[in-house]
Amino acid sequence: MTPSQFVTRRNPDGATVLAADGEIDLSNADAFDAAIEEAIPSDGTLTVDLTGVEYLDSAGLTVLFTHALRLHLIAPALLHPVLTISGLTEITTVDVV
Repeated sequence: MTPSQFVTRRNPDGATVLAADGEIDLSNADAFDAAIEEAIPSDGTLTVDLTGVEYLDSAGLTVLFTHALRLHLIAPALLHPVLTISGLTEITTVDVV
């Protein structure tokens, strides 16, 4: 298991970004959910930067689905098939880098 880290920052334009790295799986899905809950603006969208994520399992996908209507995802090409097959790309914006 690769340790994961969830760090919140503000972009110069004022947008809130939660950057994740490592693996997001059952062992840390609750921490990922808590990080999103804490970072999500009450009146806007949270950008979740997944470019540092090497692995995302169904527990991580469940967290993303829970908040999907309030998220904008930035994902590496490695995760794009998982996000597409799960249907997440149909309900939230996903930018692939």
